[in-house]
Amino acid sequence: MSDKPAEEPVVIEGEVVDDPPPPAPVDYTDAGVPTFDYVRDRIENRAATAAGTTELADETPQATSLDEQLAERDRAGRERLEQIRRSMRGE
Repeated sequence: MSDKPAEEPVVIEGEVVDDPPPPAPVDYTDAGVPTFDYVRDRIENRAATAAGTTELADETPQATSLDEQLAERDRAGRERLEQIRRSMRGE
């Protein structure tokens, strides 16, 4: 062992700082009115989503048309209603 004195640990003092506040939204004015850029971005996003959904539906071979799905649902509903009516008549 050496005869050197042990070095004292270095103490670093600091303070706890709260998180900075989030940036103010730029989508609305101070009066609460949406900005032109915000509205334009929303419209463009919806148009792109609609176009993409249409393309995807057209290119998916397993997809059935909406009309076919609705017709099948209506047919099943009428069938079930008739079944309920027969059971109520005691048939």
